[in-house]
Amino acid sequence: MTGPSSDRLARILAAYDEALQRQPLAANTRRAYRVRVHQYGDYLCSQPEDYGNPLQDRHARDYAVRDYKIFLKAEKRAKPRTVNLSLAAIDHFYEFLSLGKPEVRREELPQQAPGALRAEDQKRFLRVVERAASCRDRALALLLFYTGIRIGECAALDIEDVPLSARRGQVIIRSGKGDYYREVPLNAQVRPALKAWLQERAQRFPTVTLPALFLNRQGQRLSIRSLDLALRRLGQEAGLTLSAHALRHTCLTTLVRQGVDLMLVAEIAGHKRLETTRRYCLPSAQDREAAMDRLQIDY
Repeated sequence: MTGPSSDRLARILAAYDEALQRQPLAANTRRAYRVRVHQYGDYLCSQPEDYGNPLQDRHARDYAVRDYKIFLKAEKRAKPRTVNLSLAAIDHFYEFLSLGKPEVRREELPQQAPGALRAEDQKRFLRVVERAASCRDRALALLLFYTGIRIGECAALDIEDVPLSARRGQVIIRSGKGDYYREVPLNAQVRPALKAWLQERAQRFPTVTLPALFLNRQGQRLSIRSLDLALRRLGQEAGLTLSAHALRHTCLTTLVRQGVDLMLVAEIAGHKRLETTRRYCLPSAQDREAAMDRLQIDY
């Protein structure tokens, strides 16, 4: 006997799609869940129900998802991360069916450092930033690059959160991830850019009383999305696919590679667990490539 009938499964998937639209999820997450759950549905329709109905029986559910995991790996040649993303979507689907999450082990992911910009990419990016026409974009790019703060933390900054003097400065994160307060010193590359933006801000928006550090053209606080778009535009000019998270990873990786104490890096990053910071000690894909390139034997 084959799996669930196409008509019945189509009705279930349609109901799931409708419920998914009401979930408090990012648009990309909803889209990914829908695609992956429908792919799982196609798989179920092609398989026999040897152990019961996988949409009703918990044991049949587990067996079907375990077999689907093998199918993804063996037939679709899916990588571990892709397999785990599919399993996460299927978990969400079964919770919608009130069957609970399937008992299926996740794939072990390769341990490597978070993605950071290569040295040559950093140089290209900084040269683009230096030539940027927008004083504001120059300031926010250098702030993110040299402090590693999160994009949401950057968007939430007020003027009083970046006290500056001739030789010193810091950025104050008053409510970071996990409501974590921290202060990050500003180096000599960031301070002049921020001072220039503050001067321009005062000239362009003399009547604005909003305390936000970064403003859009209408004098409103720059949103996370707009901040992200500004960074991506700079990245495109440098020939890079860029995000604020990549700049954060780059900053923290550089600190670790330069021998800065992990406890200090964790404090700068706003990590509550030192284990999170230890990831930056792991080898990157570029490290592996460089290691193998050096493996030359004269014969």
